[in-house]
Amino acid sequence: MPRTISMPVSIVYFIISIIINSLGNVLTLVTSAKVFPHFLGSAYWTAAETNLSIAIHWDLFWTFVLVGIIIIILNAILIGKWDWGRAVGNLIFMIPFSWLVQVFYDLFTQIIRLPDAHTPLLIMVYVLVNFMGVALIGIAISIYQRVNLVLHPNDDLMQISISRVTLLKQCGLPTFLLRLLKSLLFSSLIRSNTTGLGRSLPSYFREVSRELPIDWFSQD
Repeated sequence: MPRTISMPVSIVYFIISIIINSLGNVLTLVTSAKVFPHFLGSAYWTAAETNLSIAIHWDLFWTFVLVGIIIIILNAILIGKWDWGRAVGNLIFMIPFSWLVQVFYDLFTQIIRLPDAHTPLLIMVYVLVNFMGVALIGIAISIYQRVNLVLHPNDDLMQISISRVTLLKQCGLPTFLLRLLKSLLFSSLIRSNTTGLGRSLPSYFREVSRELPIDWFSQD
């Protein structure tokens, strides 16, 4: 599909999307940590990488880079070859994104120092800011996927996984297993203190139940 905008304009949009994406992710992180009990959340990769950084006592930047490199290698394994163009493109996205996440995180935790939410008003403010962060993530993803220059390795993994699920469907994998895979892949948001499996399995069972015949639960 031919480009409808020039390469310089595409690069500008790409840079804007990375800034918006990193800011949105950090807004969900810092607001989730300030509301008790923890009922807000962040994007699942961001939540997982942040928890990993806490566990291994690393900065967010280096944790995000470490996980990104692991995902780049995993992507190469899944497609069955090493693609330097793809890997370099992933790094072009991943490194500035990880750096900006660290910058914004330091801004909101060390300079601005958001207070803990102990009043209904402040809780509501953090909830709204958290939702705004989610919206910024969605806007950013929409921008850089339409610009279509390079992808973050996590997004690349999602696209590769989608293609593999489609291939499994063509090979005749049972519907309920396909729905389980889709549910695990497409659960977009999770709480920072839970696992993706715990949040995605309920949606899986809801979808599967629609596919079952009414008499499936019969005792006869």
